[in-house]
Amino acid sequence: MFGLPDWATPYLYAAIILVLTWLVAWVASLVIRGLMRQSPPQAAAGARRLGVVLVWLVGILLAVQEAGVSIDVLVLVVGLFAVAAIVALRIPLENFGAKYFSDVYSPFKVGDSIEVGVHAGKVIEINAMTTVLLSEDDKLVALPNSMLLRETLINASPQAWKELTIPISLPGNVDVAPVESEILRSLAKLRLRLDKRFPPVLATKARTAQSTDLVLTVMIRRPEEREALLAEVNKRVHAAIQGTRGRAGPAPPAAPAPTEAPEKA
Repeated sequence: MFGLPDWATPYLYAAIILVLTWLVAWVASLVIRGLMRQSPPQAAAGARRLGVVLVWLVGILLAVQEAGVSIDVLVLVVGLFAVAAIVALRIPLENFGAKYFSDVYSPFKVGDSIEVGVHAGKVIEINAMTTVLLSEDDKLVALPNSMLLRETLINASPQAWKELTIPISLPGNVDVAPVESEILRSLAKLRLRLDKRFPPVLATKARTAQSTDLVLTVMIRRPEEREALLAEVNKRVHAAIQGTRGRAGPAPPAAPAPTEAPEKA
């Protein structure tokens, strides 16, 4: 095929499979983004990453098999390693996963007063493994994050129902200022359904070279509109992020290098 020797043909097919895998992963990311338009941006970003990883995993296995390498042993080794890792790290992974879901879906933040089972106090820290409370008698109570998903949680902060907190994750190469301006401009159209005394606030939670984590705080007027407004705000945040990316034009051309003036005779 294409004048290639027989031994090179399987490697050509493997390369074609990898190119198609890249294309399918890109399409899968777009599809997941569209399906989760009304979901919290952080959850949508995590779902897109998971979908892309799964597509690439399947594509790489198919490419390796097409290249003539038996994948049976490879799949067995990877499977055994994954099972051993899950068993050994079950509790840390459980708490780490619960931290992710509590960030997205649990209605509390640092500074709130909550009750979980027989424990109560003010939230002073939320880390990857535990949520730390300061009790009324000045004792520190560390609750495993997985406990927050199993037990009934009561947020005893005054008017806690008013506050909607939406985590947002942006790639590290995205300029935050235009995204922030677009989100706040879009939310201005919901002002009749929001508490006008407390305008929406978009704060930076963490910034690394790979990503920028933001937290959007919105105060609503009526408790019965909480779920509908949460879906609407998530939808507008997604649209604002995509609109900002769509308007980003190509980089301006570089200025020409200065030239030396010819010397006068």
